[in-house]
Parts: sequence; C-alpha cells; structure tokens
Amino acid sequence: MIITPGAITLADWREIYEGASAELSADAWDAIDASAAAVARIVAKGAPVYGINTGFGKLASVRIADDELSTLQRNIVLSHAAGTGAPSPAPIVRLMMALKLASFGMGASGVKRETVAMIEAMLAKGLTPVVPSQGSVGASGDLAPLSHMAAAMIGVGTIEVGGKSLPAADALAQAGLVPLDLGPKEGLALLNGTQFSTANALAGLFRAETVFRSALITGALSTEAAKGSDAPFDARIHALRGHAGQREVGDTLRGLMAGSAIRASHAVDDPRVQDPYCLRCQPQVMGAVLDLLRQAGTTLGIEANGVSDNPLIFADTDEALSGGNFHAEPVAFAADMIAMALCEIGSISERRIAMLVDPALSGLPAFLTPRPGLNSGFMIPQVTAAALVSENKQRAYPASVDSIPTSANQEDHVSMAAHGARRLLDMADNASAVIGIELLAACQGIDFHAPLKSSDVLEAAHKHLRAEVPTLEDDRHFHPDMEAATTLVRSGSLVAAVPAALPGLG
Repeated sequence: MIITPGAITLADWREIYEGASAELSADAWDAIDASAAAVARIVAKGAPVYGINTGFGKLASVRIADDELSTLQRNIVLSHAAGTGAPSPAPIVRLMMALKLASFGMGASGVKRETVAMIEAMLAKGLTPVVPSQGSVGASGDLAPLSHMAAAMIGVGTIEVGGKSLPAADALAQAGLVPLDLGPKEGLALLNGTQFSTANALAGLFRAETVFRSALITGALSTEAAKGSDAPFDARIHALRGHAGQREVGDTLRGLMAGSAIRASHAVDDPRVQDPYCLRCQPQVMGAVLDLLRQAGTTLGIEANGVSDNPLIFADTDEALSGGNFHAEPVAFAADMIAMALCEIGSISERRIAMLVDPALSGLPAFLTPRPGLNSGFMIPQVTAAALVSENKQRAYPASVDSIPTSANQEDHVSMAAHGARRLLDMADNASAVIGIELLAACQGIDFHAPLKSSDVLEAAHKHLRAEVPTLEDDRHFHPDMEAATTLVRSGSLVAAVPAALPGLG
C-alpha cells in the first residue's frame, strides 16, 4: 500500500489493518526534509522553543543546552514508556505505525528522513513493537503507547517478529537495522499524537461494519421465520422521514426478502396487523446505526489523514507553533458513537431472538424445538444473548464525558479516547455472538416452514449456515453450533455468502 499523506481512504486503512504493507509515496519526502531542515534552523537561532530545546509539559519553562538535545529526546521516550496491561494486538500496533507514517509524511513534524524510514522498514520487515494497551488518557496524545513504539525504534523494550518476542536491540540487529539516535523534536514527535486511539477506533469501526451487515441478513431471516410483513420496508414510508440510512436499510431488507415463497404464503388475509418493533422498526434502528457509523467514519478518516503532534513545524516561515492537535476529543466522540451503534445492533437482534423462541409472538414451537419439554432448544442461547447485550450496554457508557487532570494540571482536560476506542473490539465480539445466535434461531425457524423457501438471497445465507450447522432436531451440545455461527459473522463469511449489495461505510 502506497500512502499518499492527506489522501488515504478508509478502505486503504482497512487493507493495512488486515495485513497490507505500507510505505510513503515518493512525493512526501521533500516535505519531510524541509521540515527537518526548519528544525535545524530553529535550533541554530538559539531561542527557546517548546519541545525542541525546552522541557515538556509542566517543565516547558526549563531551557535545555544544545549539547543535551539528543539526550532530551531519548529521555522523553524512555520516561514516557510507562504503559501497562496486556500487549495491544499486532494488527492495531502496525496500523498505529502506518498512521504515524502518514502523519510524518505531511511534513509538519520536524523529523529526519531516517526516522520516517525506520517506521517503513519495521513495517516491511514485520517488526512490531510490543505496546501495552493501557496508560493513555487521549491527551497530550497517546503518550505511553506511542512511547513504547518509539522506544523500540531506539533499541529499548520488546519487538515481536515471526511470532516471537525479542529484546528490541536484538530484533533490529537481526533485521539489519540500527537503532535511531534521535535529534531535536524527534522523540516528542514520535510519542505525541492520536495514532493509538485512532488505530483502535478504526479497527472497531471496521468490525462494526461487518456486524452491521450481518445483522441486516439475520434480521431479514428472522422476519421470514416469524412470517413477518415486508410492508414496513416500503420505500414510501422512509422517503417521508428522509434519513439516508433508514431509506437504504428499508430498501435492503425489502430486496433481501424479494421473491420469498414464505412471504407470499401470508401476504393476503394475515390476521396480524403489525409486527413487533424488533421486526417492524429495523429500518429506523439499523438506519440510524448506519448513519452513525458513517459519521464516525468521516471523523476518523479526517483524523487519520491529519497531523496531531505538537509543536507543529511550518518550514516556509521556520516557525514551531504550539497548539492542541494532540487532543483526541474527535476520536473519543467517534469511538462513543461506534460503541452505541454496536450496542443497539445487538440489542434489537436479541429482541428478535426472544421473539422467535416465544410461541405467543412467533407462532413457532416453543424455544424452536420440535419437542419442547423433553428438549430445551434455544432457551439458553437467548439467555446468553441477553447477557452479552447487557454487557455491551454497560460498556457503551460514553468515555468522552470523563476527564482527569494530569501533568500537575498543565494537561487539565483530556479525552479518554484510548480506552473508549479499545473497548470496541470486545463489544464487536459480543455483538457478533448475538448475531450468530440469531442466525441459528432464524434459520431454525425457517426450517419449520418447509417445503416453503425464502428468497434466493436468504436461502444462500441459510445454506451457508447449514453447511456448518445442521437443523436442531433434539438437544445437543449447543456451544459448537454457536461458535460456528459466530465465526461466520465475525469473519465476514456470512456477508460474503449473500449475493446482494449491503450498505456500509461507502
């Protein structure tokens, strides 16, 4: 993947997250060189400039001698590498590195060509710094996580390569790389910025899109299993309200059910007037989810293409301007939106599961088993779905509304974007399991309508599940069935198996 700073799409970032290599466009190097040259001129002038020849944070008023500038930058990396907790997943660390690469490529950070090239080389050679997942409050940037990345670049800490963890100096040496000797501004540029929070938020966004698309399929399958109406998906209803996501979801659900013999069997003289909200209001709920995910995607796309360290170097005027681009409030808000979206996808899905197992609502055998009483059927999988939804509700509390002052009150308002973003993959796992349970329940319900068939599109989804999980005739060990179905959701296999265009981030 060739990174053109300022012009990288969400699809590009997804490819990098999924394992694509990343290197800067050749056009970026002139701006990088000009920025580094500007720092050299600023140092030569001798005036105190934050982050270049002063201390950091509350110590910004302490002037540092020219012969100690390299030590200053090394010290800030080592002192700030103070994270804790489990190591961050390697794909997220590599995405974080690629985000930092793109930020440096904008030519506003004052780092040398050699420093940027080190990130490229580590990505190319599969050297992934071990970065503890906890310790950032989301301003002044993701200091602790990014410091662990920077420490690996100077030969300190641990690097994962080839599935093994090695001392950073040894891993660099084996790859033919020499640890960096940091110049003025470089240590601060490496550890300042929102790349850790943004990488986690992007990973959560990508997973949320897959969960969303899967839930459209299972929602349509559940509607078929309950012999629900497709009238609530009529385009005229959604045109009157006007929300783009609602219109798209309504069109999608109607399209997924088009041509269904099950739907045709009760299209006339059905005594039911209205379906439960979990069926009828899918366009309104899932459409709002789609709009929210797209809004979060827009924010994260802008953030991923921006520069968020401090101070920023303007080579045309030899200025180093201190600001607050490291404050990750936009990322925190985006992460909170994704968390709410994941919570609601699972919540309405669980309600459809509960509806299907209740014969008074679904018209199907109790707990979707041919012989209820002797068999419990889907009784406890619905309980599991409820437990996961409740857990996601607790995790969906906004992280962005919290703040704890740090650095002796110099950094007195922070975003909490890092842990707001870190929770998203776990929430996506929970939602995937709920959707997996719905997939099982909906297909079981559809099996009771045989020999009637659903639409060709939904039959493809049904067939895809049945290749892994047979119809439940009598109680059996349920966990393997749930794991198989959840894997189909989490991996995107279910979405890929359906011959239909499903809305997403765009």
